[in-house]
Amino acid sequence: MDKLYDKLGGQATLDKVVQDFHKRILADNTLQPFFANTDMEKQRQHQVAFFSQIFEGPNQYSGRTMEKTHAGMNLQQSHFDAIVSHLKESMASVGASTEDTNAAVARVDKLKGAILNK
Repeated sequence: MDKLYDKLGGQATLDKVVQDFHKRILADNTLQPFFANTDMEKQRQHQVAFFSQIFEGPNQYSGRTMEKTHAGMNLQQSHFDAIVSHLKESMASVGASTEDTNAAVARVDKLKGAILNK
C-alpha cells in the first residue's frame, strides 16, 4: 500500500500545498492575526516538514511539539475548522483526490487536542 506522502506527490506537492495553504490563512481575517509576527518562510519550512512526517513521508520535522507551539494562543474549534477547510482547498488546488485529502485531514484531526490545548 502506498504511503499518503507518495500518493500526494511527495515533497514537491507538499511545497505547493503549503504555499497555497499559507496564502489562504493570511487572507483569512480570523486566522491572520495569529501569524502577524511569524517568519512565514521559516513557518513554511516547518509546515512542509511536519506534513511530511504526519503523512508518512520522511521525518524531517524538528520543531516544537504541537502543545508547545500552540500554547497560550487560545485557539478555538472555529479556528481549527477554518484551518482544516483551508487545507482541504489547498489540497484540491494541487489535484489531491478526495480520498487522500480526507486521509490527510484525519491525520491533522488526531492532533486537534494538542493544537487546541484541550
